[in-house]
Amino acid sequence: MSIDTYKLTSTEEPTDEVLQALMEKVAQTARESNAKAEAEKRRRLQAVADEIKEWKSKAAV
Repeated sequence: MSIDTYKLTSTEEPTDEVLQALMEKVAQTARESNAKAEAEKRRRLQAVADEIKEWKSKAAV
């Protein structure tokens, strides 16, 4: 049984190796998703900061 052929709905219990591989895959996917979300958050915060700076510079005129 391998990670590619194992289905969570399978009637067989996964081996320790397959379970470990599944857990590693889920952890890697979670790390990638978190990195993308953090990058998007930083992008949005920077966009807001830029808008505030622009607004302040226009208000000072």
